[in-house]
Amino acid sequence: MTDGLKRYGVEGGSGTGGQHLPFARAVGADGWLFVSGQVPMVDGEVIDGGIIPQTHQAIRNVLKILEEAGYGPEHVVRCGVWLDDARDFMSFNRVFQEYFGAHPPRAPASCRRWSSPARSRSTASPGRNRKCSRAACC
Repeated sequence: MTDGLKRYGVEGGSGTGGQHLPFARAVGADGWLFVSGQVPMVDGEVIDGGIIPQTHQAIRNVLKILEEAGYGPEHVVRCGVWLDDARDFMSFNRVFQEYFGAHPPRAPASCRRWSSPARSRSTASPGRNRKCSRAACC
């Protein structure tokens, strides 16, 4: 813990081809947890199968980090979503609803042709302190 911050996964992780990822998986600060963007990776490789299995895996990766830090999906107040193709929003929404319910908070965005074969990437900002002045954003 430094300056009231707690970092989770500071050892980084492995990306595609075993490349070292030099960032923490999440940082906790004053009752909030800021989760780094998660792509649908297993053992350092992006999974195949398209938007539905990739969305499941990206969200599972987020939930694993939340659990490690003592949070659950019920604590999430903001979830950023990046999709490779805006046409995937309907499929993504169906999967997202399975994990976060009918009316989850999030700020979807779409971008094209990023440097990863992943079609979906997710991050979350859960908090136990629900004051508006402490709103989490990325």
